[in-house]
Amino acid sequence: MTNAVLLENLKPSILAVWEKEGFSLPTSIQMKAIPEILSGKDLIAQSPTGTGKTLAYLLPVISKVDADKQAPQALILASSQELVMQIFQEVQKWTEGSGLKAASIIGGANVKRQQEKLKKHPQIIVGTPGRVLELIKQKKLKMHEMKTLVLDEGDQLLVPEHLETIQTILKSTLKDQRQVLLFSATLTERSEQIGKELMESPELIKVEKDETIESDVDHIYFVCEPRDKQKILEKIARLEDVKALAFVKDIGEISVLNSKLKFKELPVGMLHSELKKDDRKTYLKDFRNGKINMLLATDVAARGLDIKGVTHVVHFDFPKELTQYVHRSGRTGRFGADGTVISIVTDREERELKQFAKELGIEVEKKEFYKGGVVDARS
Repeated sequence: MTNAVLLENLKPSILAVWEKEGFSLPTSIQMKAIPEILSGKDLIAQSPTGTGKTLAYLLPVISKVDADKQAPQALILASSQELVMQIFQEVQKWTEGSGLKAASIIGGANVKRQQEKLKKHPQIIVGTPGRVLELIKQKKLKMHEMKTLVLDEGDQLLVPEHLETIQTILKSTLKDQRQVLLFSATLTERSEQIGKELMESPELIKVEKDETIESDVDHIYFVCEPRDKQKILEKIARLEDVKALAFVKDIGEISVLNSKLKFKELPVGMLHSELKKDDRKTYLKDFRNGKINMLLATDVAARGLDIKGVTHVVHFDFPKELTQYVHRSGRTGRFGADGTVISIVTDREERELKQFAKELGIEVEKKEFYKGGVVDARS
């Protein structure tokens, strides 16, 4: 299917936003997924971070919703409140001029206010699983007209603590009229298998690397003792024009690092699952608008978040697996922008990094700091 034909199958209101946003060609995952979704098939899709997954399901899903029917017809589930709000903002942007209404339903927010939202008969719901199920059980969210159910970052939703909730939500829809879509940047065999069990003969789409997106990402690293990693992080935070996302594995360690860097008067923030909702919101807002230039995050807290203009991804704690390295690194160099991936490693981790680079077919360059700037390491 050509790009023009692919887009012509979508609602005119969507094409108007597409042109207004200045998009040209659809990405690989969009070209592969949109026709399958429009045809009504169940779908399991994997595509790397930053390749346009959200629009790959959102545009056809919006196209299939009937603006004349005053009932929820599409439900998009995501594991974190931030991801729900991010998707919701995209829904609002892409439903402009369509006559469609949408609502966000998240845990931790006022339930009565959400019940009021549902009385306005939104056709598209974006929510976290726990709160969505709560409203279904209260009979406030009616599921009999639900045609499409999307699991965004599906492998996070199919973990044991969410699985039963997801299954119960699915059971509340009419099996013969529902379409189930699972999208994820990484897909374990277990998630894929569970996905297949929840669906009817799903199509499987896997995009390993998006050739339609050219970006220039450098991979560099610094070697130091574990106790000196913080000093390197400080120096990165002091670089000019930096907007860095630094991955730390442990919530306790993030809080300590955040305090130490703030004590040095560095503009940093943090993101982890135990942070209060308002604090998370503030840190994200400050990072997006440039008030702080480094965000310390756990893998789970940063999952699926689309933060534009991240110049550097920092592996403060080295990733355990290759997929984790790829997933984190995909936060920079999105949609053709340049970016730098920095690993702060010990001697042992340097060997692991070189192995990752070999498997990925990329070059990693050893660097050091000299007078506050990054220079090639003296061998």
